[in-house]
Amino acid sequence: MPIKWSALKVSEAMDMIDGFIEQASEPLEQARIVATEARKIADIPLYVDGRLACLIINIERIDSIRGSIEAVRESLPSGAAAEEQKRIESGHQLVLVA
Repeated sequence: MPIKWSALKVSEAMDMIDGFIEQASEPLEQARIVATEARKIADIPLYVDGRLACLIINIERIDSIRGSIEAVRESLPSGAAAEEQKRIESGHQLVLVA
């Protein structure tokens, strides 16, 4: 059964998001390192240390974002994006089912 929406556009959107996440990963890793080092500051109050720990956890959520991107990709019908790409390249219109 043909799908009514564009799996190719969703796949391309995930590729773009993945690219942005990749660009952000190095600066976020640097931020995580700085926050980790800040936790080692002598006599840091526990309430500040706790907030730094929370910050580190939030920075590490980039892996959760990557997992969400992969989940979207896995939810696409198998081969739908590739089939749609072939149709576009061959000049055929997509078949929309009412």
